[in-house]
Amino acid sequence: MSDSEQEPANYLSDKELLALDAHWRAANYLTVGQIYLMANPLLDEPLRPEHIKPRLLGHWGTSPGLNLVHTHLNRVIKNQDMAAICVWGPGHGGPAVLANSWLEGSYSQTYPDVSRDAEGMALLFRQFSFPGGVPSHVAPQTPGSIHEGGELGYSLSHAYGAALDNPELLVACVIGDGEAETGPLAASWHSNKFLDPVHDGAVLPILHLNGYKIANPSILARLPVGELDHLLRGLGHDPLHVEGDDPLHVHAAMAQAMDTAVSRINAIQHEARREGVTERQRWPVIVLRTPKGWTGPAEVDGLLVEGTWRAHQVPLAAVRENPRHLEQLEQWLRSYRPRELFDDQGRPSAQVLEYIPEGTHRLGASAHTNGGLLVRDLPMPSLEGYAVPVDKPGAMQHEPTRVLGGLLETVMARTAGRRDFRLFGPDETASNRLQDVYRATGKAWQEKTLEVDENLDRHGRVMEILSEHTCQGWLEGYLLTGRHGVFSCYEAFVHIVDSMVNQHIKWLRTTRRIPWRRPIASLNYLLTSHVWRQDNNGFSHQDPGFIDHVLNKSPEIVRVYLPPDANTLLVVADHVLRTRDYVNVVVAGKQPCFDWLTLDEARGHCARGAGIWDWAGTETGDEPDVVLACAGDVPTLEVLAAARLLRRHLPDLAVRVVNVVDLARLLPAEEHPHGMADAEFDALFTADRPVVFAYHGYPWLIHRLAYRRTGHAHFHVRGYKEEGSTTTPFDMVVRNDLDRYRLAMDVIDRVPGLAVRAGSVRQELADTRLRHHAWIREHGTDLPEVTDWTWN
Repeated sequence: MSDSEQEPANYLSDKELLALDAHWRAANYLTVGQIYLMANPLLDEPLRPEHIKPRLLGHWGTSPGLNLVHTHLNRVIKNQDMAAICVWGPGHGGPAVLANSWLEGSYSQTYPDVSRDAEGMALLFRQFSFPGGVPSHVAPQTPGSIHEGGELGYSLSHAYGAALDNPELLVACVIGDGEAETGPLAASWHSNKFLDPVHDGAVLPILHLNGYKIANPSILARLPVGELDHLLRGLGHDPLHVEGDDPLHVHAAMAQAMDTAVSRINAIQHEARREGVTERQRWPVIVLRTPKGWTGPAEVDGLLVEGTWRAHQVPLAAVRENPRHLEQLEQWLRSYRPRELFDDQGRPSAQVLEYIPEGTHRLGASAHTNGGLLVRDLPMPSLEGYAVPVDKPGAMQHEPTRVLGGLLETVMARTAGRRDFRLFGPDETASNRLQDVYRATGKAWQEKTLEVDENLDRHGRVMEILSEHTCQGWLEGYLLTGRHGVFSCYEAFVHIVDSMVNQHIKWLRTTRRIPWRRPIASLNYLLTSHVWRQDNNGFSHQDPGFIDHVLNKSPEIVRVYLPPDANTLLVVADHVLRTRDYVNVVVAGKQPCFDWLTLDEARGHCARGAGIWDWAGTETGDEPDVVLACAGDVPTLEVLAAARLLRRHLPDLAVRVVNVVDLARLLPAEEHPHGMADAEFDALFTADRPVVFAYHGYPWLIHRLAYRRTGHAHFHVRGYKEEGSTTTPFDMVVRNDLDRYRLAMDVIDRVPGLAVRAGSVRQELADTRLRHHAWIREHGTDLPEVTDWTWN
């Protein structure tokens, strides 16, 4: 007989059962009170309409199950004296987690005004989903949370990210049955193939099946038990099933399942850490099947509610207007027997608090859920040991990300003992030229290996899975619990996590306004294999729009950097790895790129964020006739090549070359902390001279960033305009009118009087573009004057 089939009836004593049930009932009572009440928290008098909130917001359906999980996690944490956190996937069950935080005292510790008595209970009720209060989800304001549940699908990857390099931590994760249908959640089940039982903590998934989503049945709840069991075993788990609607029976079964799960986790870790067992083991998973809206109204207005989708949000929706609903609500609240649970002052009884853990072992008080308390500065090396020599601009070429790989290798090596830095990516580390990190650590892998495999390591700290969602979730969980990391991705496919980064940005922005939330390490993206060099892949791999997406978000959080060469990439990387509470997007190529700046010049340029490259232009002290601006490595190359063309053909033309590495510098100072004041912007770009701007991404973003500037009408931006294919590198820029010849033609077209004087020059430039088209179709390579071009 399996553990899931053992009879749990006598597993606990009556005293233990009643204590667990009392805590659960108290949490349920507090949950309902938050959804409905703004006064009369202990029901000292009969409920009246004025005691009810004018707007009923919140989610009841999942809450009884979350309260059950919290109750039983308390018991096992206290009995085992263990460190644990919980990721609450059904984030719509926010009132349940708030209720439990209040019961254990961590809420009052965090918010002293919400004391653990009747007065504090009234505040707890009133503030929930109320103007000036707290959200209905498990939000940043909730002690013990690292997960905003407003969007479903990320809980399990967050949980595994939290467990990485946290060997003494148990991370429980409640997964809603609706959430389990999402793509990100489905992929994250495979995280157990990457969890190192020696150096990592453990994740205990709790699949919470209550049968329904908002309005439809949930798939996993409708699967036959045997089929679901096979599915979970196929995913590498050992399921423990808990099912029922009789509270005492479920308490006994849940206690037994929790104890069994923790015992198995301890055995797996002991065998790996003490006995050297290397085979991947089956980690436990608990399948909890209880009615949706359990213990709530069975029927409302003649319709079934408990155990149906109607229990999802607010079962009694017209309490203020409908006397029958008001009566049902009072019966519902009193069914928990609150006078047994709270004394006359509203303080929880000793029985309710029997299994509350002590101090930081409380789920709402763990430092792991406030990662800024734990984060340490990375031991960054001096950049001098990695910078490429630049005797003069454009004389040599390097692959910027390969140069960066050497720096990341050292960071990996220096954090080997403390294990608080990881590199994440969807099967692209070597493709993105970062393979030097393998000299310091391998790729995490717990499955079998073959002789042909390379760089796989059971204790490795490079995380590769072909799921951008899972990489993002792992990294977020890792950062939120006090560590550092980088997410390296092909530029076109990072869009897969657009919605996930939205949530993380919102989390960071909210935590900036919560004093007890300490700053965490920034989420750093390295986007490479970018739009302009997709020789092998073509149109499907060409999309620079993640920058647009991120720059729509909170300016106090987002930063975007476009380093034009290897040394500026080193400087940018050194900077972003030291920052806190940002989302940094760094876009850099992996193909050979000209070296433009020395390390010291790169430091100065990055500190400015945008600046004039005097050596590249031809202005002699007066105002320029035209500004050639660029942002991005390939646009920088094309602008400098265009500047050389103008120098040769039109030597009297005063050309200013401006490079932008920090894209937010184009915004007004009042719109972004990195923005320029108008006077500074005009000094750089002029107020009335033509500006031909070559940009890495979609050209309208530059217009959007600069539209309020005095000289914006004179801006002409070239960038990617959805013209792509499998073609030569230079043909990509020609297709999108970003090439050096087109840029030089733009200058001739826009400098007053120049079109007439330089007509023959323009014609020669246009003819070269035509010759390019014929050449690549005959030879399959770019024109010799393009492939052999150097600045000098």
